[in-house]
Amino acid sequence: MTKILVIEDDSSFRKVLVRMLSRAGYEVDQAANGNQALEICARIQPELVLTDMIMPDKEGLETIQELLELCPNLKIIAMSGGGKFGPDSYLPLAEKLGAKASLQKPFMREELLSTIEKVLQS
Repeated sequence: MTKILVIEDDSSFRKVLVRMLSRAGYEVDQAANGNQALEICARIQPELVLTDMIMPDKEGLETIQELLELCPNLKIIAMSGGGKFGPDSYLPLAEKLGAKASLQKPFMREELLSTIEKVLQS
């Protein structure tokens, strides 16, 4: 079973993602911020991380860099609803830093699952 780590500071949205991915057959762990994610990632070694970009404590861009230092082969999907600068600012940067794909919030279940499948097969 594929292990996915979801990093999202919005607890309601994180719960929806976890439930959606669990129902799709993935083993899912969750973190509320980048610091938590680094600890969990070191322990469970997921195959894929789905991370928000705008979070307290540690932003998504910094989290991506540190996750890839910890696990160079980790596949990452960045997601953002924008914030002050908009997703157009964060998502291309995330891909330049090593994210394999990105999703602009809000996204549909089918878009999420197909993006995950594409990234896992790459």
